[in-house]
Amino acid sequence: MSPARQQASRIGSTRRMTKINSTPTLTLSFCVGMLRSYRMLGFGRSRALPRVATAEYHSLLTPVMNNGDRRLRPLLRNRMPSLIAPGVLANGLFWERHRKGGYQKRGPSPSTIELIRDGLRELRQELTLMGQEWKERLESDPLVVFRPGEVDVVFGFNQQEQLDRWIVTTDSDHGEGYSKAKLELSSAGYGLFHGSLESRVPIDGRIKRAGYANIKSQRIRKSFKRDAYYDWGQYNTLVLRVRGDGRSYLINLSADGYYDILWNDVYHYVLFTRGGPHWQTAKIPFSKFFLASKGRVQDNQGPVPLNRITSVGLSVGARGGHEGNFRLELDYIGLEFDPSHQEEFAYEMYKQPKYIVAT
Repeated sequence: MSPARQQASRIGSTRRMTKINSTPTLTLSFCVGMLRSYRMLGFGRSRALPRVATAEYHSLLTPVMNNGDRRLRPLLRNRMPSLIAPGVLANGLFWERHRKGGYQKRGPSPSTIELIRDGLRELRQELTLMGQEWKERLESDPLVVFRPGEVDVVFGFNQQEQLDRWIVTTDSDHGEGYSKAKLELSSAGYGLFHGSLESRVPIDGRIKRAGYANIKSQRIRKSFKRDAYYDWGQYNTLVLRVRGDGRSYLINLSADGYYDILWNDVYHYVLFTRGGPHWQTAKIPFSKFFLASKGRVQDNQGPVPLNRITSVGLSVGARGGHEGNFRLELDYIGLEFDPSHQEEFAYEMYKQPKYIVAT
């Protein structure tokens, strides 16, 4: 064999070896990427899910498209939805990852010592709460007879401990506006929900409307993080004793369920205040509340599930030019059974057919 033919043979064998060795390497990285994507899609607890899936997708797509091996292209084409799917799911198009819908706070991860210390402290609190539950269960005396005009107070506002059970939020808390609000004791010893509303929006090209303030009671729970609900099935009227400023406030009754499609179910009704120095007692039947989700009134309406109330809230907005200061003084929020009120639901309930043909 001539020297030129021997050199060409060595070059050809080197090329063949390079091609044979590069293909298993790419296939192995592809399999590892697919295992990661499957783990993130169904079984894993990955962090920053969309970024990982997108990075893997691009890192796998580039070498395969530049490679001349056609055997890997059908395999990549079949696996593309699996690589892209985690990013689509994480964006919340099909399901909600968190109950707060993207408004959850992300803080720094605590150390192991802090986790152990917090866990022992929380265990002590949970055991105390369990003792209180058993004490209430043994000493419970359920109501059997309701007298008209008798109000059972659920939320009081004359102590700082009672005010600490409420959460105050505004648009400025999330960088979406410039409104301010507080819930504190007034000079007369009552709860005072006050602040200022601004409809001015940040110049970020994302926010179109702003100007709201809201207070919401913390969700009650049983010991060891078990969910609990307010059972108001024996009442039919919500009673509020307030002293307002003439504004209209929105009463919110949350009844979020187990599935993510029910997390944002809130029942609303308007609280009209007179203003001035005099107190007013507002009695609102539960049949007047209407269902909304994320601020949109729903077509499929129904009565309030009084046995699954999770929290109560009050909101005020600056829409319609109602900017400026607001002030609402609260004495209590209670419940009443009115025997003269027989209405189950005040609004028409349209039953839509499942399938509409030729429309």
